[in-house]
Amino acid sequence: MSEYPNTRLHINGVWRDGSNEPLAIINPASGEVIGNVSNAGSNDLDEALAAAAAGFQQWRQVSALERSKLLRKAAEILRGRSTAIARTMTLEQGKPLAESLAETLSAADIIDWFAEEARRAYGRLIPPRARNVRQMVIKEPVGPVAAFSPWNFPLNQAVRKVSAALAAGCSIILKGPEETPASCAELVRAFADASLPAGVLNLVFGIPADISGYLIPHPVIRKISFTGSTAVGKQLASLAGAHMKRVTMELGGHAPAIVFDDADVDLAVRILSGAKFRNAGQVCVAPTRFLVQQGVYEKFLDGFVKAAEAINVGDGLKDGVNMGPLANARRIEAMEALTADAVSRGASVAIGGKRIGNRGNFFQPTILTDVPLDARVSNEEPFGPMALVSTFADYDSAVAEANRLPYGLAAYAYTTSAKTSAALARDIESGMLSINHHGLALPELPFGGIKDSGYGSEGGTEAMDSYFNSKLVTEAT
Repeated sequence: MSEYPNTRLHINGVWRDGSNEPLAIINPASGEVIGNVSNAGSNDLDEALAAAAAGFQQWRQVSALERSKLLRKAAEILRGRSTAIARTMTLEQGKPLAESLAETLSAADIIDWFAEEARRAYGRLIPPRARNVRQMVIKEPVGPVAAFSPWNFPLNQAVRKVSAALAAGCSIILKGPEETPASCAELVRAFADASLPAGVLNLVFGIPADISGYLIPHPVIRKISFTGSTAVGKQLASLAGAHMKRVTMELGGHAPAIVFDDADVDLAVRILSGAKFRNAGQVCVAPTRFLVQQGVYEKFLDGFVKAAEAINVGDGLKDGVNMGPLANARRIEAMEALTADAVSRGASVAIGGKRIGNRGNFFQPTILTDVPLDARVSNEEPFGPMALVSTFADYDSAVAEANRLPYGLAAYAYTTSAKTSAALARDIESGMLSINHHGLALPELPFGGIKDSGYGSEGGTEAMDSYFNSKLVTEAT
């Protein structure tokens, strides 16, 4: 893996080419084509569906203990290859090498977590109303899964879906991201090399709309998991609903970060700036709307701007770089359009706002102030290194702005008041709220949103729920 590998489909235990013309992979730091990925056609999908159906019948019979052992073996294989996988991820996605390595090691930890959950999928006994009746609830795997994972975290989005499905006893067809396929393929390779039976885990790539439109309605598929934009998620959820398929949706966000007058401002600047510009802001839970109380606004803004100035933007493979390029040219166009729209409506650029150079997809860390609520970026997820900083007078106005949008994935707050923290836990409309630290996305914690940010969880014990059917067995003796 010293050079970027071409990526193939993995169907029924075999690595193979797709029947359609392969797709080019572009290094976002250079703009150069570095390889290709196989492109599945309908015949490839039919073979994957047949493999998943047969694989499910075999895998569901494997004991929870043996499933757990295999998952742990895959995790160790992934750790052993982490350095090479991280380099591949940086080549195709752009994030700094340290972030790619952390993502790879985190993926192994996630597999370990679900390996343990496989052994704890308990049913229950329900006290009967008659002495001769026994009432049991049995957890059974829901069936073959179709999972769709995005390019921003090629391993850590896919691994949650794959690990939960396999831990529950389901087979799965993973539709990996075409822009960042090779590191995702290494996840599948780790399971294959851990001796996962053929057909239990299949990997396909191709035109997203074609693959989702084919897999989701297919009678073999019983559950769908999707991570991506709200607009696409709504379309896929609608399609799944028409066929009565169970769905987990982890969709877009526009996370508020509230900093109160009594907060430790230096702590807030340090943690929030790191969270904002990690992966060049291409993070669904990234803080984007910074709501700062009047008494500490100038101090926070000054510290936040200095933190952005200190960021070294460049090729993620080079030493000292702590923010890489955006993943594709579309994100550059989006950043430029959002900045121009905000400025035309009266916003000020505290720092950044422009593309860096003309080679690769580099964009300056950007902080906007005085952004009106009718600006596009006040209502659309920027999904890039862009932060909006505004001031608020009191608790009620901060909460009103935090809850204004239809999104509800993540939210952040900084305060030393226990009373304020308790009120936020009650009042903020979000699937996740982190106060005085950045505490999201650990394997043991629920991960998911509400409102237009989706439903269901991809973390914690809750992540297993949608991969099981609960069967009632009631017996009179």
